[in-house]
Amino acid sequence: QYSAQEALIKSCQEAGVCLTLFHGRGGTVGRGGGPAKVALFSQPPGSLKGGLRVTEQGEMIRFKLGIPDLAIKTLALYTDAILEANLLPPPAPKQEWRDLMNKMSDISCTIYQDTVHRNPDFIPYFYQATPEAELARLPLGSRPAKRRPNGGVESLRAIPWIFGWTQNRLMLPAWLGAGEALQQVIDEGNVEILKTMYKDWPFFGTRINMLEMVFAKADPRISAYYDERLVEDRLQDLGKKLRAQLEGAIKSTLRISQDEYLMESLPDIAENIAMRNIYTNPLNLLQVELLHRSRQDSEHSPELELALMITISGIAAGMRNTG
Repeated sequence: QYSAQEALIKSCQEAGVCLTLFHGRGGTVGRGGGPAKVALFSQPPGSLKGGLRVTEQGEMIRFKLGIPDLAIKTLALYTDAILEANLLPPPAPKQEWRDLMNKMSDISCTIYQDTVHRNPDFIPYFYQATPEAELARLPLGSRPAKRRPNGGVESLRAIPWIFGWTQNRLMLPAWLGAGEALQQVIDEGNVEILKTMYKDWPFFGTRINMLEMVFAKADPRISAYYDERLVEDRLQDLGKKLRAQLEGAIKSTLRISQDEYLMESLPDIAENIAMRNIYTNPLNLLQVELLHRSRQDSEHSPELELALMITISGIAAGMRNTG
């Protein structure tokens, strides 16, 4: 997307066309979420010269525009970002930074596809370890969860795909492949370049900070509990592998940000996440029990169904970045 925006900027400049980019921002990092100002300031230099159009997705409308004071604050943040980006544009990335990013992108993409599309155990694991099937019964959203009712994971819409992994606290779509890509280029002796990129290139620095935010919301212990109660034995090794990848990704990310612990440089956000987790963690444990009961018998009480739907909504509210 960064490279595509640069190409659009160049083409429009050459043709004398004023370019206004239209961003669709989801709540989750995997769909363009995160703090508005830093996200916009990390765009390519010149991308905000023509202003900005933006759509906020789903649940973020309530969080950012739900009451007049919030709406004014959100508009002020966007205005601030656009003004700053035009008056003090971010530096264009050096060629060695671009080369390293392209390399990490290729590594990350291969790992992601190997896991999601080429591992035959992945789809059944996803359906068992997350409440994906149950999400379709939640009265939330304007479209069906799947484009094709009988399709596999590729037929899922983006929101239930990310929503499911948020519910079991693995947060997989936001980080899968990223940790291995970072670690591979670190092992090749590029750690100092990565640290410089983190400090001097807003695009890369924002990505690392957003990864830390995702990791702060993830909880391998809770994910393991979902596996223990809901996933058949033959698939549990995949869950263990994914949690090991998560731990590795956290270590690689912290090495680049040079933080001692997650969100050290953003204490206010860290405190906010920690406070919400106090209420979200019990909902996760309750959800596991309710999922276990509902999957044991296709016929269950309306009370159980209602309780399960409440846990889904509660966890989504606690995580904030659902889809």
